Amino acid sequence: MIEQDLRDRLIAAPESILEDQDVMRALIAANERAMGSNIVDLRGIAMERLETRLDRLEDTHRSVIAAAYENLAGTNQVHRAILQMLDPLTFEEFLQSLGTEVMQTLRVDCVRLVLESVQNADDPALRKLGEVLYVAEPGFVAEYIAGGRNVSLRPATLRQVVPASDALYGERAGWIRSEALMRLDFGKGRLPGMLVMGAEDPHQFKPTQGTDLLAFFAGVFERTMRRWLS
Repeated sequence: MIEQDLRDRLIAAPESILEDQDVMRALIAANERAMGSNIVDLRGIAMERLETRLDRLEDTHRSVIAAAYENLAGTNQVHRAILQMLDPLTFEEFLQSLGTEVMQTLRVDCVRLVLESVQNADDPALRKLGEVLYVAEPGFVAEYIAGGRNVSLRPATLRQVVPASDALYGERAGWIRSEALMRLDFGKGRLPGMLVMGAEDPHQFKPTQGTDLLAFFAGVFERTMRRWLS
């Protein structure tokens, strides 16, 4: 028998039992045992199914909320990086900010600006611009993004990769495991370029991820570069 004090409390607040899933499961199981093995309790089966559906719905809600917070955090991150990118007053400071403040804000391990040019990459005027700038021969951007395959080039390409050479990443090539490649159009009569972000984490950039924020960042970067080049 239930103690009188406990019985009085349950009668006074029956919702405390209804809100406890473990207690309700135990009561349903006891009821099924009391009815015997020849009787199927459809109410218990229906309740189990509803609980399963509710659990799935709660998991979905948690996933949606987590994704929304992640997207908001990513948007704020890109906005901060863009403001930092717009601060410099000279092209040298602009490139320097890419490899310091902007790189840290975007939480990547390497940033490279690839410019196709017929000019010699060993030109002293280019070397003084720092390691962020990588001068390549015409056609390098399309070849690097496509990787020798006959595919259409998207504005932003995300992939997991182990660099085949250290030409682009230099001494960091040994631990770059994923990268984001953004094609840049500098206008009519100019060779294309590419903004590269490399990460040590192989899961930071994957083909299944969305590219809207990176495409927006690349669009602002592209327009900023056009002003510097003019």
